[in-house]
Amino acid sequence: MLDDSLKTQLAAYLQRVTQPVELVASLDEREASAEMRELLSEIAELSPLITARFDGLDPRRPSFSISRAGADMGVRFAAIPMGHEFTSLVLALLQAGGHPPKLEAEVIEQIRSLEGDFAFETYMSLTCHNCPDVVQALNLMAVLNPRIRHVAIDGGLFQDEVEQRRIMAVPMVFLNGQPFGSGRMEVHDILAKIDTGAAARDAAKLATKPVFEVLIVGGGPAGAAAAVYAARKGIRTGIVGERMGGQTLDTLGIENYISVLETQGPKFAAALEAHARAYGVDLMNGQRVAQLDAPASGPVRVRLDNGAVLQGRTVILATGARWRNVGVPGEAEYRNKGVAYCPHCDGPLYKGKRTAVIGGGNSGVEAAIDLAGIVEHVTLIEFAPQLKADAVLVEKVRSLPNVTLILNAQTTEIVGDGQKVTGLRWKDRTSGTEQLVELAGVFVQIGLVPNTEWLKGTLELSKHGEIIVDAKGATSLPGVFAAGDATTVPYKQIIIAAGDGAKAALSAFDHLIRHSAAA
Repeated sequence: MLDDSLKTQLAAYLQRVTQPVELVASLDEREASAEMRELLSEIAELSPLITARFDGLDPRRPSFSISRAGADMGVRFAAIPMGHEFTSLVLALLQAGGHPPKLEAEVIEQIRSLEGDFAFETYMSLTCHNCPDVVQALNLMAVLNPRIRHVAIDGGLFQDEVEQRRIMAVPMVFLNGQPFGSGRMEVHDILAKIDTGAAARDAAKLATKPVFEVLIVGGGPAGAAAAVYAARKGIRTGIVGERMGGQTLDTLGIENYISVLETQGPKFAAALEAHARAYGVDLMNGQRVAQLDAPASGPVRVRLDNGAVLQGRTVILATGARWRNVGVPGEAEYRNKGVAYCPHCDGPLYKGKRTAVIGGGNSGVEAAIDLAGIVEHVTLIEFAPQLKADAVLVEKVRSLPNVTLILNAQTTEIVGDGQKVTGLRWKDRTSGTEQLVELAGVFVQIGLVPNTEWLKGTLELSKHGEIIVDAKGATSLPGVFAAGDATTVPYKQIIIAAGDGAKAALSAFDHLIRHSAAA
């Protein structure tokens, strides 16, 4: 299972294990069980503190538990955790073996103090780059609190369960047998849903923060760059936002950030956070911003959903963007029931099925190419008369025998049977005739929408909802700057967002100097 290079790396990590760990597998006659046996045996050979047994009695087979010897830890994998989940496996081994987690002491105590019994099940795919965050968060919670159980289930390995529970997107989490949430979640997100007093405690804690000299809203490339540039000036800098990394967390491959030959979105996002932390930036994750108030004098105020108010002598808005919806009947009704936005995450769930991709730009054509290697057939629907993707991508997609291109076509409806997607209707823009394509999944790839709805009526926005900025990143409000995909700056690229973030920070610093001198 593990090549020599991977064994060497894993053996080095396992040196951090300080307490005995038991791996107990429940197996059957499937080939996957033989692979699991081989994997666990190889892991046990790499550390004298890890033992593997194959006499487990769990009804979900193949699966295996990870627990500290003599303890009852509820960590289980119903999967061969390779691919994106290999890191989840390594972290579970280390944490069960006594290696301290990288988590604030107060959050650890919050997890340990949770009352009640929590049995989590996460359906994931090994190609999903959003899934590991959820798996790792729930595994860690199960290590810290014996009343929390978690099993990570490979949807491709347990397709009967996927069909029975009508799971059409991953990660999908169940709590005590009932749907709990879908999509990327971190420890703070999960705690906010199960610890009813968490929001009030967060609000009270945030309300005590002193005034920031630069307060940044949003933690993507623009926000992170702004934070680093501001903090390097030696001024009090904070970032508030829902998640550090922004859209990069939903990006599988990054190959055009200069000096970085190639990397993956979640890894890039982790590097952004580490860089900001290295300069002492106050990171306030898991917070949704609700309102901006820039009075004629005094600090700018940022109100959060939980009621807390943060203040900054200057504010940089770097709220980014999100996937654009098609806006047709059936899209909202069948979201996560056949309508998806991440082919890397959800593509494996449609193995052997017929799918469609809406959008003929780079994202749409790349999605069609990726899906063609997994699903039975892909129908690519583009509104314009030609595909808008790069020529090399167009040439590739046209060469694939199981991809049908439909150009100059308008999607009019996503249809289903009340439980899941069964087809898609489209209209020929020349003749006006409509047709129905029978399929099981629709992947929407038609661009982005800026996350600026909460700013309407506060500062000047373009007709597309983008924050209007000048050459220095200044908005229509004094002391308020903006950067990245939420602004009118053209070409929504990571490197451009990072550059704009740095520019906005320098502009904010200049604003602080000039106003201090004037005062």
